[in-house]
Amino acid sequence: MSSWQERELTDLAMRTVESGSGDEPIAVEPRFPPPRAAIDGDASLGWIRRMRPVLAARKGAFAFALGCALLAMLAQVAAPRLIMAGIDAVLAGGEALAPFVWALAGLALLRGLMTWLHRDWLFRFAYDLEADLRVLLYAHMGRLSASFYDRVQSGELISRANSDIRSVQMYLTFGPLILLNFVGFAFAFALMLAVHVPLTLVALAPMPVVLYAGWRMRELLFPLSWMVQARQAALATLVEENVTGVRVVRSFAAEQQQLSAVARATRRLRWASVSQLGVRATYAALIENLPRLGMAGVLAYGGVLALRGEVTVGAVVAFSTYVVMLQAPFRMLGAIALMSQRAAASAGRMYEVLDQPPTVSEREDPVSIDRPRGAVTLRDVTFGYDADRRILHGLDLDVAAGETLALVGATGCGKSTVARLIARTYDVDSGQVAVDGDDVRDLSLPSLRATVGIVPDEPFLFSGSIRDNIAYGRPDASLEVVRAAAAAAQATEFIDRLPEGLDTPVGERGASLSGGQRQRVALARTLLVDPPVLILDDATSAVDAVVEERIHAALQERMVDRTTIVIAHRLSTIALAERVALIDRGRVVATGTHRELLDDERYAAVLARGMTTGATTGGAA
Repeated sequence: MSSWQERELTDLAMRTVESGSGDEPIAVEPRFPPPRAAIDGDASLGWIRRMRPVLAARKGAFAFALGCALLAMLAQVAAPRLIMAGIDAVLAGGEALAPFVWALAGLALLRGLMTWLHRDWLFRFAYDLEADLRVLLYAHMGRLSASFYDRVQSGELISRANSDIRSVQMYLTFGPLILLNFVGFAFAFALMLAVHVPLTLVALAPMPVVLYAGWRMRELLFPLSWMVQARQAALATLVEENVTGVRVVRSFAAEQQQLSAVARATRRLRWASVSQLGVRATYAALIENLPRLGMAGVLAYGGVLALRGEVTVGAVVAFSTYVVMLQAPFRMLGAIALMSQRAAASAGRMYEVLDQPPTVSEREDPVSIDRPRGAVTLRDVTFGYDADRRILHGLDLDVAAGETLALVGATGCGKSTVARLIARTYDVDSGQVAVDGDDVRDLSLPSLRATVGIVPDEPFLFSGSIRDNIAYGRPDASLEVVRAAAAAAQATEFIDRLPEGLDTPVGERGASLSGGQRQRVALARTLLVDPPVLILDDATSAVDAVVEERIHAALQERMVDRTTIVIAHRLSTIALAERVALIDRGRVVATGTHRELLDDERYAAVLARGMTTGATTGGAA
């Protein structure tokens, strides 16, 4: 297991919360127990061997379930032999049948009890295993860097966290039980040999062909299973985008276009699914029906032997029962072949995510920011989202503790990128970003992100109430604190007009609110956690001028003794800052007050574009 995987498991085992007063972190016991083990980090191992630590952590429940299943199987195997003994005894000497009936009843009770226990414990194990895998995957996705989400579609991740994990769980749970049927086969085979060897060989004659059919089906199903899972994920992505982007689709009257895209993806999935089912139908028919030839052989050959007196009538009856019993594991070969290939494909897709190391991760002994002042420094910073396209080229910037600085520049010059690097959403390609003199790569991520708060221009809201969204960073915040943050963001103006006030649901991603309302809720959410470094990334771009002026007046009070970086396009926003830094082509090319920079042609050009954009687009309350 790699070091970052070990840290993931440790973090799951014990979370810490920090009080807003700057007290020491308080360890709190999680409400639900975390996974007891992680997936083996050695990618060279087979997928089941990599899963072994998670399985071993719950081996007690699984072993008990298997033990009960084995006892139920043995009771089932013993029943035909007992029937044979009873029939032969009654026919031979007229012995009473009652003892055999009571014995069969006892076996039936034993099998019923063991079946109930093994199913109860097995399903507990199955759902615990599924929960462990889902928590491990989700915890790892929470640690993956923003660059991972830049290139992976959300529908893919949803599919891997749901259907792929379910496929793995089903195989790891029911696969051993299916294989346990072959243990019953071995016992039945031994009992049959003890009665009559030639008749046993006749009964099992079709089985080699059945085994070959099962092996061949397994070979054909693997690529098809991978294809089905991948196309299910692609379809899920397409549907998710259409649902979340339904307003864009309708605004461009693109319903037919999107319907065609969904239909194409559905047809591709249908082809893969039908091909998979075709293979399964062909070979499953052979696997299920060939053993019946063995039953016909037993009845024909066994009848002749019984007439000759070489076997008893009870033996023929027992053999007929055993042949039916022996069909079960071979009939299940198709199911286990399909489950194994689907699970292997699903595990591979799941491991693709788990094997992604976080590009932004803590060092072994990170530094915690105990009493942040808020000084921010960038030295010779070079960065690009793609290796072939640099955004920043040797950028230098100093922001003193408690200072309010405006970052100004043309669209795409790197202003928002600077904010993301300070919060360490991404790591620099070269150079250094420091907070209070400490390189952000040396700081613990929780303490850094508790120090630096960003309000983006396109905020994301969760589909809960307005109060839940504002209190997201501090779920225990009182109603008074939430209302104070909302008031500072000038959000109470529209909140109080809503029928349910702060308890009004915002819909998926805040769909029931306007762009300006979403921005104010996001601003209140950040103000509530009271970060020492506040970054406003064009955070009032969708707000009208009157509301923006009131927000700025409230922010002036909040900015006292707080480091504030304002990414601005409007003059009204730039006026909040004590100093302005002009960014051009990935570098800071000028700094000074607004008045000092007015003589710079580049600065004047940026302001002119900003005023044109503001006059054209306006704002939404």
